[in-house]
Amino acid sequence: MAQRRTAIRYAKAVLELAKDQKSAELVNADMKSIANAVEASTELKDMLLSAVIPAATKKSALLAIFKDLNKLSSSLIDTLITNKRINILGEVAQKYTELFNESQGKQVAKVTSAVPLTEALQAKVLAKVKELTGKEAEVVNIVDESILGGFILRVGDIQYDASISNKLNKLKREFTLN
Repeated sequence: MAQRRTAIRYAKAVLELAKDQKSAELVNADMKSIANAVEASTELKDMLLSAVIPAATKKSALLAIFKDLNKLSSSLIDTLITNKRINILGEVAQKYTELFNESQGKQVAKVTSAVPLTEALQAKVLAKVKELTGKEAEVVNIVDESILGGFILRVGDIQYDASISNKLNKLKREFTLN
């Protein structure tokens, strides 16, 4: 919990600096690529969390991986290394993107489905999110075959579970209670 709050503080500070320097959108692109890379690579995640790898090695590895970073983004890496917080880089990047989208009146709608969403379904999801929240949204589709069918929609604090596996679990609970 403490790391989450710390990540939010760093993300807010970088966002304020980026807005002042009118480079918030460029920094957002950097933060998206950093968050995606950390999320996708267990090796990168392990390197950031490792207490054995020296900070200088971590810094040079990160700057080699992310070559075309904005000055503010590379300053964030320097600051996190100096403050011995480089292990939360992925979370800071993710929070920055969330805060940036929020400041732009956008949000992310995560849709978990058994199969990839078609263009028509994505349009329907976007329309429903706009109707529910009054804000524009970006759809992120997560494919999880374990839900069998239907979908799970998450937008901010709201979750709507219309998956087949959820309905089957409800039926199972009803039968075991009776």
